[in-house]
Amino acid sequence: MSGSETGTGIRRILLKLSGEALMGDQDFGISHDMLEYVSDEISTAVQRGAQVAIVVGGGNIFRGLSSAAGNMDRVPADQMGMLATVMNAIAIAENLNRNDIPATVLSAIPVGSFTEIFSRRLALEYLESGKVVIFAAGTGNPYFTTDTAASLRAIEISADLLLKATQVDGVYDADPKTDPSAKKFQKLGFDEVLRRQLGVMDLTAITLCLENDLPLRVYEMRSKGALGRILDGQNEGTLVTN
Repeated sequence: MSGSETGTGIRRILLKLSGEALMGDQDFGISHDMLEYVSDEISTAVQRGAQVAIVVGGGNIFRGLSSAAGNMDRVPADQMGMLATVMNAIAIAENLNRNDIPATVLSAIPVGSFTEIFSRRLALEYLESGKVVIFAAGTGNPYFTTDTAASLRAIEISADLLLKATQVDGVYDADPKTDPSAKKFQKLGFDEVLRRQLGVMDLTAITLCLENDLPLRVYEMRSKGALGRILDGQNEGTLVTN
């Protein structure tokens, strides 16, 4: 795997998944059907020769606890969110392994024997060996989103492309769910995303991508086969570059 790359020259990707994406049609928790769907999409990428890393959010679990966390200080609330991402990461890794796709979890915070602690060296070793690496617990610090963690980890592992899977098929100039006249962008510059405040990712995440020349593609999570089409060079979703 170490010398491989896809037909588009993309060798290594980082996929950002929201925790909500794992709910499927449920109100909270983890849907087995969505885990299988994610495994199918990742399998397609691996078969095309890509090294795959994943950062997952925790909204599907943490939002179920939001009433309890509502009056908490930000720091313990964020710590609960980090633990939720660890649960999601373990679920994704377990399902991938069950589908004969080698995967492992690296956590930014120590969680006993459940996962290994994150290090860049270890992440690169696993990616080069052909394993899918799931990064858990965000950056390990409060006040930082999993979007920022995704940008940071993508830069640390020298990813060729950061992918953000969302509920819509790209970036629009307005909310397409409420505005039928919303215009979809095929390609954008990071400076325009910042200037227009398009909300693609949070400010820190976008700035990291901009300053490190890391291309970002936003696409629809539930568009079956989208990951494969992206790696085949098709114009899926919206590409954001310098």
